[in-house]
Amino acid sequence: MPAPGKHRRPKSVSLGRGIAAVTTGGAVLALPVLGATTASAAPAPAVAEKAVAPVSVTAQANSVTKAAPTKHSVVSGESLSKIARDYSVSGGWKKLYEGNRKVVGENPNLIHPGITLTVGGKAAAPSDAKAGKAGKSAPTADRAASAERADRSARAAAPAAKSAPAAAAPTAYTNDLDGWIKESLAVMAQHGIPGTYEGIHRNIIRESSGNPNAINNWDSNAAKGTPSKGLLQVIDPTFRAYHVPGTSTDSYDPVANIVAACNYAADRYGSIDNVFGAY
Repeated sequence: MPAPGKHRRPKSVSLGRGIAAVTTGGAVLALPVLGATTASAAPAPAVAEKAVAPVSVTAQANSVTKAAPTKHSVVSGESLSKIARDYSVSGGWKKLYEGNRKVVGENPNLIHPGITLTVGGKAAAPSDAKAGKAGKSAPTADRAASAERADRSARAAAPAAKSAPAAAAPTAYTNDLDGWIKESLAVMAQHGIPGTYEGIHRNIIRESSGNPNAINNWDSNAAKGTPSKGLLQVIDPTFRAYHVPGTSTDSYDPVANIVAACNYAADRYGSIDNVFGAY
């Protein structure tokens, strides 16, 4: 890419039985708030009875079951931002990097194909609990068993209705020229960068013959210390100026190279489709 690129602005309750104390002429009477069915006429004992502690309610209704983590094998052209978006990671690429720092290394912008990342699963919907029944009168053993059987039957009848929808699997691209162009077009669509498969392919074949590691060490750009690199032969200043967030910062990365070049071509020529020679 002989012509240097110009910069542009990026587009881009718990319930329980309570006790109420009522004073009548100095004597203290303990009355249950949720009423008993009969009242005792026996005189109050000489020694005051101890108040019954409220019944505690388990907090299991608020517990959340977490899905098992997902393993993702990195393919060429992927970045932490793209993987975080594909799996809807809460906290984005920073959270993904935090959990995989030992695998990725100190540079989150450079991930190597073949490494395996652990992507944390989403929390499943909280399970139903019968906490609301804790504040009522305790049922008999037969009633409790009957209610438990009914609850099991209800949960078995419609489990699918309450299960959270599975996250859509990320699109897989082949690690070749065809896959790199298709993945680049997907990234370009997200950022409003024009271009077609034919326009990109035509220029790649002319510039590098499809070799992502191609470098021009003989032209005027090379003489200035900024040789053209990659599939679309982008010099480093142009790559940095037109780099698209979410892609690799390595100018040899196929997808990052294509997207940056198409971003530059769109700014200078309207689209990569309008380029038919040195640009």
